[in-house]
Amino acid sequence: MFHTDLLYGGADRPASNGATFERLNPATGQVATRAAAASLDDVDAAVAAARDAFPAWSALPPGERRALLLAAAEKMEALRARFVKAAVDEAGGAPMWYHFNVTLAANMLREAASMTTQIGGDVIPSDVPGSLAMGVRQACGVVVGIAPWNAPVILGTRAIAMPLACGNTVILKASETCPAVHRLIGQAFADAGFAPGVVNVITNAPQDAPQVVERLIAHPAVRRINFTGSTRVGRIIAQQAAAHLKPVLLELGGKNPIIVLDDADLDAAVEAAAFSAYFNQGQICMSADRILVDRKAAPQFIDKLAAKTATLKAARADAPLAGMVDPAAAARVDAMLRDARARGATVIQAGGVDGNIMQPAIVDGITPDMLVYQEESFGPIVSILRFDSDEEAIRLANDSEYGLSAAVFSRDVGRALAVARRIESGICHVNGPTVHDEAQMPFGGVKGSGYGRFGGRAAIAEFTDLRWITVQTAPRHYPI
Repeated sequence: MFHTDLLYGGADRPASNGATFERLNPATGQVATRAAAASLDDVDAAVAAARDAFPAWSALPPGERRALLLAAAEKMEALRARFVKAAVDEAGGAPMWYHFNVTLAANMLREAASMTTQIGGDVIPSDVPGSLAMGVRQACGVVVGIAPWNAPVILGTRAIAMPLACGNTVILKASETCPAVHRLIGQAFADAGFAPGVVNVITNAPQDAPQVVERLIAHPAVRRINFTGSTRVGRIIAQQAAAHLKPVLLELGGKNPIIVLDDADLDAAVEAAAFSAYFNQGQICMSADRILVDRKAAPQFIDKLAAKTATLKAARADAPLAGMVDPAAAARVDAMLRDARARGATVIQAGGVDGNIMQPAIVDGITPDMLVYQEESFGPIVSILRFDSDEEAIRLANDSEYGLSAAVFSRDVGRALAVARRIESGICHVNGPTVHDEAQMPFGGVKGSGYGRFGGRAAIAEFTDLRWITVQTAPRHYPI
């Protein structure tokens, strides 16, 4: 069992009132982690620590910030075994997924390190004689990052890496589902030698989450918020941030489509679709929820996908797929399948639910009145829809409140790009899976999938203030 304290002001601390909470292992029901449950006093203390650390951190030369971020990447990889153990115990899932989490998160830190010398600006032509006018990007202050459990090391690190590179200090508000994993992120920064207060980690009991988040957003020292999670919660956070006139970056849910045109390489499309739909049990914001197939190719495609799906078995060990985050999540997705069957859909390759283990399934013949058509599944199921033209495929792809990731398969790249450009999503891949992330890429969605962009250079605008600064280099004429 893991025991975790809060991290703020450079020290491990219990909650000020001694409170703790427990996260249960979703496979065994045993206690996986006992974590400190932050009080509002702890929240205020963490913000104060970040505020006090900001002047020195923001003034640190970029080369020194770069060296510390690179050191944090090395320390994160040194903690790999502990990250994987904690993630499997807290969130279910397969060890290989969490190994990948550590690798990509460390690369995010390296990418952020490369950005420390790119926080620049512009010289802007002025109509005033002798005026040197500049647009300068500067660190904004304390940044709060709120991260989920489903890709815990990646998304926890992403919430704070670029804010740090830009010269901000940070507070990571850990997920109640994986407090030990997110606390280990803070440990990597501490091991790398970051000054006290630059990186802080708050864990809280599930029932305290609303008031903890509200307090973080409302605190005058907090200047930016970023959140990755559900669209429902994202709307709440956006409303609270708006009340305090604070910018917020939101990366939310997705009901991501794969479009398979009539000239597609079906074998390649099937491999990408199975990976996109079922990897990490479909519990990725980019997971493919819908496969739109040209009617002429549909029979062959479905046969091939069914054969592929039959080879993918979920189990608690030594299987391509592992467990979901908890039995309740598996039961929720199974209820979507039952609803689809009751409304006339055909469910292919469904093997049922055993605790947090759910076998992958294909749902064919779906209609708009079904839950699988309307809602993000966030589980190992995927729906099939047929279309008769590229125009109809685009209409079906955009028939969703979400707009995160998408994919288009065709041997005609020009045709595929023409379709891709008309899909309402922040991300679209031609002849590739919907699940794809690289540290340097602009990552984010549109519509109900949020706004703003994580990743590399695109994130600089999210975590800095753009200031207009002038230097008058010659005498200036005034009208009075």
